[in-house]
Amino acid sequence: MRSHEAGALHGQAGDRGPAWLRRPDDPDELVPHLWADNVSKVDGVLTVAGESAPDLAQRYGTPLYVVDEDDFRRRARSFREAFGPDVDVYYAGKAFLCVATARWVEQEGLNLDVCTGGELAVALRAGFPTARIGLHGNNKSVAELRRALEVGVGRIIVDSVEEIDRLAALTAELGVDAPVMVRVTAGVEAHTHEYISTSHEDQKFGFSIGDGSALEAVRRIASVPGLRLLGLHSHIGSQIFVTDGFEVAARRVLQLHGQIAAELGVTMPELDLGGGFGIAYTTQDDPSAPGDLARNLTKIVDEECRAQQLDRPRLSIEPGRAIAGPSTFTLYEVGTTKSVGLDGGASRRYVSVDGGMSDNIRPALYSADYSCTLASRGSDAPAVLSRVVGKHCESGDIVVKDEYLPGDVRAGDLLAVPGTGAYCRSLANNYNHVPRAAVVAVRDGESRVIVRREDEDDLLRLDVG
Repeated sequence: MRSHEAGALHGQAGDRGPAWLRRPDDPDELVPHLWADNVSKVDGVLTVAGESAPDLAQRYGTPLYVVDEDDFRRRARSFREAFGPDVDVYYAGKAFLCVATARWVEQEGLNLDVCTGGELAVALRAGFPTARIGLHGNNKSVAELRRALEVGVGRIIVDSVEEIDRLAALTAELGVDAPVMVRVTAGVEAHTHEYISTSHEDQKFGFSIGDGSALEAVRRIASVPGLRLLGLHSHIGSQIFVTDGFEVAARRVLQLHGQIAAELGVTMPELDLGGGFGIAYTTQDDPSAPGDLARNLTKIVDEECRAQQLDRPRLSIEPGRAIAGPSTFTLYEVGTTKSVGLDGGASRRYVSVDGGMSDNIRPALYSADYSCTLASRGSDAPAVLSRVVGKHCESGDIVVKDEYLPGDVRAGDLLAVPGTGAYCRSLANNYNHVPRAAVVAVRDGESRVIVRREDEDDLLRLDVG
């Protein structure tokens, strides 16, 4: 493949776009499965639950994360209902967490997965029941573990020998038990980006089943009076569309589960198979429905338990971005447009918006693809292949790599990018000293700020120079 001086994101020549991207008959029309339930267009203007994009932009400014609250709640509820009362569903706090979303998750009957002291602090501020919180993380500090034990989190997912020793010391000091699960790597390559594939051997998470370190970790935990072993935890990656990899992972994890029972006489009541289910960012993505995922995963576990003559442990799953991701879009204002000549007489239209890699760094990190639409008006102009870019001083500051937009998009227009509810605000940053965007929830024709916009005072507050 011919390299491109500005990087892989810029290496595609011509005005054809990627093979999966089709020129739309009407660039103004929404692709429904990319958007939250209550998003539609009225005379070309994007609306969500009765609020129009121009009104939201005028009231709250841009860039702006806009959450369809009912859609978020419906997706959380659909996973709980699909998997049933015998399976615990953990919402991924790292996808997006604030006090409001923590309360939505609790009200819809889900548990909560946090992986730092900061995420735990948000959960506590929201009044989330601590028995329904799980603490992840490959390098939990003594302070984080201490607070988790003091508030009584429901489970701590152990990820290293050092952590076992830290918990042993803390439980002895505090006079409490620590409910623990052991994070294991099953040697499964999830078909996803390398940076979000988490169960192959050569990565930072967990204890390997293959080299025996997982069994040794369980043996070590079983010897500590203050550690109460709940079960094994496996997670093969994120943005996963099929359940094939879970079949291999379940087989290997349940083999270890049975080996532990036979050799150590320890019966573990729980099993977490992770999740990380994919969502539709563009028309090339076809995610599975929660009901299909539930049927396939429970069938896999049941069949493996029968094959190994094991009692089925209580299952827990972690849908990942599948709840928060589709519920949100990001609203931008266009600042400039330009057409750039390319080899062979082709050209590319660049549309610059007032956000970028500070509010969505995933395209720069993972070459993630997104879609977008003109949100503030209708247009009859022909579709033009466009690249939506941010305002930051980086050539890799790309928001939407390839999309057909009306050819008359101009300064002052609003663009909306769907599927930004997960790993966008949570990965947001202040590059170029740009304040982070606000998050607004919309429900039944009313909107409210759930995370306020940063301002220059916020940026300067920590600068003690």
